[in-house]
Amino acid sequence: MAANSKSTNARIPGFFKLSIEERIHALHKHGLLTDEDVRALKSGSHTLRPLAANHMIENVIGVLGLPLGMGLNFLINGRDYVVPLAVEEPSIVAGLSGAARTVRQSGGFSVQATDPILIGQIQVANVLNLDCGREAVYSNKEDIINLANSIHPKMLARGGGCQDVEVHIYEASDQRKSMLVVHLLVDTRDAMGANVVNGMCESVASLIEAVTGGKVFLRILSNLTDRSIVKGECTVPIDLLQAEGFSGEAIRDGIVLANDLALVDPYRAVTHNKGIMNGVDAVALATGNDFRALEAAAHAYAARDGTYRALTKWSISDAGALHGEINMPMKVGIVGGSLETNPTVRISHRILGCKTATELAGVMGVVGLAQNYAALRSLSTAGIQQHHMTLHARSVASAAKVPHEYFDEVVDALIESGEIKVWKANEILQHVKSPPQIQSTAKERRSSAGGKAIVMGEHAVVYGQPAFAIPIPLTIEARVVDAKDKTLVIPRWGLEQSIHDVAEQPQGLVGTLSTLLKNLELESKNMTIEVFPNVPKAMGLGGSAAMSVAIIRALSDHYRLNLDDEAVNRAAFECERAAHGNPSGIDNTIATYGKPLVYQRVDDSPQGVIQFLSAKVPVPFVLGMTRKESLTAAMIERVRSNRERQPDHYDSIFRQLGHMTHHAVDSFQAGDFSTLGDLMNIAHGLLYALQLSTPELEELAEIARSHGALGAKLTGGGGGGSIIALCPETQDEVVRSIETAGYQAMAFEIS
Repeated sequence: MAANSKSTNARIPGFFKLSIEERIHALHKHGLLTDEDVRALKSGSHTLRPLAANHMIENVIGVLGLPLGMGLNFLINGRDYVVPLAVEEPSIVAGLSGAARTVRQSGGFSVQATDPILIGQIQVANVLNLDCGREAVYSNKEDIINLANSIHPKMLARGGGCQDVEVHIYEASDQRKSMLVVHLLVDTRDAMGANVVNGMCESVASLIEAVTGGKVFLRILSNLTDRSIVKGECTVPIDLLQAEGFSGEAIRDGIVLANDLALVDPYRAVTHNKGIMNGVDAVALATGNDFRALEAAAHAYAARDGTYRALTKWSISDAGALHGEINMPMKVGIVGGSLETNPTVRISHRILGCKTATELAGVMGVVGLAQNYAALRSLSTAGIQQHHMTLHARSVASAAKVPHEYFDEVVDALIESGEIKVWKANEILQHVKSPPQIQSTAKERRSSAGGKAIVMGEHAVVYGQPAFAIPIPLTIEARVVDAKDKTLVIPRWGLEQSIHDVAEQPQGLVGTLSTLLKNLELESKNMTIEVFPNVPKAMGLGGSAAMSVAIIRALSDHYRLNLDDEAVNRAAFECERAAHGNPSGIDNTIATYGKPLVYQRVDDSPQGVIQFLSAKVPVPFVLGMTRKESLTAAMIERVRSNRERQPDHYDSIFRQLGHMTHHAVDSFQAGDFSTLGDLMNIAHGLLYALQLSTPELEELAEIARSHGALGAKLTGGGGGGSIIALCPETQDEVVRSIETAGYQAMAFEIS
């Protein structure tokens, strides 16, 4: 395999913990993605569009997507590779990356690949003397080769083209079924080569008929590519094999024993080889290669001696290490085919960086070996059972429609219970949503505050216009307990931080809390503030304000401050000011009062002018969450900066949003869903003009509208976060469609 001039490290620790955007930037930082690739991946414009798909096959009605993941840690022939994988099964990506990490610690994989030879077959019937026909073909071999190569002279110039001719005789008792089959052995270089070889077979058919006196029928390539072979291997010392409860020797011997069964038993061998192809096919799909041809060739090759066997061999080396080998056909390409049509395939090739088809074949062979190692290692330990149990628990939690904010907690509880059933998931969910309160003392009770969605008027409210907001059924809880030090603990985020005094100028959330404690004259108290958030972070849903209100109420309860709602709201506004710089006051207000309301800022007051609302009929909404975090402070600053350059135009938009807010409130209270939906759609357009939307928010809004929402708009700060959609009679369909697209959604009603 040729070396690549690009210097890349396939080790990106913690890659699976990153957000999608962070993973894209990590690959860009490693030189694997261009600036254009980054823009395409972030916007979703890299996906195959229906119009392009319509030119690829007939009767197109849409495009089917698959997750595109990255196999990390691969060290092959001394070079690092990040391997693109298009596959829906999560264990494949994780298993491959883990296997590659283990093998790289012992020197990585080595692989050799033969020239990319593809066989073309010309079937010749009605030959009077088969032996004479064969000799006639061999006598004219040079002319046949030259004629074949005349069809593709550029391939010949690149060192490829038709290399040789073979003749096979198939005799039958019925002379009419006897035949010659002429094989053209064609080096297709970097192309998959199907069209090239088929064209060559067509071009030499007349010449072969003339020299054999027979009649040519089939003229087509063979997918049994046993002249394009990859041979890969790796060695893993036993100290790298050991796992909790299993010695390295036990795992090594288990892998060898499992492989021995696949070498003698076709029933096991089929499953064994299917596991190999799990990895190979994922790379083939990502790189635009024909996975069906690869499957056919692999399984035919596995049965080449009359018994279907494993494509790999695992053994014990002289030093006692585990040694693995793979030997299989691999005919792939890096030019032509869907590579020219599918933009995602082009990105995959840039990430992989293979300069030749032979190099790509070697990588894919190694991926097959790594996937086989991962599967056999899991079978040799308790890992595969535990992993499948986790996957099953996640599937059951999804079937039970467990909301995202409770999902991981319910999955963990399902596994622990051993009853991985939908009814059990629902039972756990109810327990998690309404945990039993400890009644021993008032100090141990949790205080809570809810998140919010702005229906109309975000950002304009900062500049004195009214805004209309509603509470959402997601809360943040907090409690305070006596302790030796001042500490903030948020178990779900894995956060535990000391709260220093204001004089030490602490930053971030603990800085806000230190200011709060000073304002409430609690600086001298030692405590642990425990926070239990169920409002997603930085999704435009008022999470920071809800946290402030919950903590303030917990402090008031614990230290018996007897703060009323107005005092809580005032203290929460100061927390919001510390966090966001110039807040409107609406988030802390609705978190404090938990009712639908119209809010209008008055100078720098935390209270503003508040009008509580009630609806004539329940109003059905859906929240759609992008999972892309956005800082409200940054978006407020963006709008402020832009307004300074165009004050008249921005103030005009703010006035329009304020005017629409009054009409939206009237429609909400009267149950006029049609008008309210229209106003939401118009407001979204204005917020888009303020540069607050993103491709993800646009997609969510379009999904909601196309599935029955009367109105859909971004809600909150923008730049990511969430949308709110008005969905009379279509809540379930909108939620389902948003989740199918890979986002989060929640339905609720306001009255």
